[in-house]
Amino acid sequence: MKSATFCRSSAARGDSAKSMPARYILIEHCSIACAPTGGLPMSTTPRRRRQHPVERRKQLIGIGLRMLTERPLHEITVDAVAAEAGISRSLLFHYFPTKQDFYAEVVRAAGRRMLRSAFPAGKDEPSELSDVLEGYLSFIERRHELYTGLFRHTAPGDWLHDIAQETRTRMVDQLLLSLRIEQPAPMVRAAVGAWLSFAEQLCLEWAAHRHGKRERVLALLRGSLHTVVALAADEDAAGS
Repeated sequence: MKSATFCRSSAARGDSAKSMPARYILIEHCSIACAPTGGLPMSTTPRRRRQHPVERRKQLIGIGLRMLTERPLHEITVDAVAAEAGISRSLLFHYFPTKQDFYAEVVRAAGRRMLRSAFPAGKDEPSELSDVLEGYLSFIERRHELYTGLFRHTAPGDWLHDIAQETRTRMVDQLLLSLRIEQPAPMVRAAVGAWLSFAEQLCLEWAAHRHGKRERVLALLRGSLHTVVALAADEDAAGS
């Protein structure tokens, strides 16, 4: 038998308690809570806010980027990303046609984050070289495993390699801008690209083993960059 609760009828509210006995109605217990007016069921599940497609893409990439700081890229599943975003797996593929497309956007976002750390002035403004070197070293110091996994262990023809090369090209452009070299000779540009490989290895080694003081690493980065650029400029001038 169902349990029941007795409550005072609203019709009895206007009657005198002395002249008229209270009337009661039987209300069966149920799991649905009724609204104050109309007796309509009130949902206890929060309604999901529909997001603009651009906002949703940013949200999904942001979730993937956060997960990337916690685990390798291949351990990030689209099911986990979709679940955290509160959407279905099929809806995620509405924004990214394939899993590789989603991974590629997450890696590009990681590259942009590194560039923002190294070049705080922005894409088209020269950052001070001291800020560039400090930002680059700090990023690798915090995320050296992430950096190694995304930008070092790649092979030509691999989509990850292509994104790594895009990021390196942008870094060379920004370095030349920070050096106030507006129209670099081919030799100078090649030298800055070669220096970047040296700087990358030096920063990764220091982040992993802490050989030497931080300020000495920064001094070595600065001195070697100026030396390489000067030598390349001299060679270019001698050959012209």
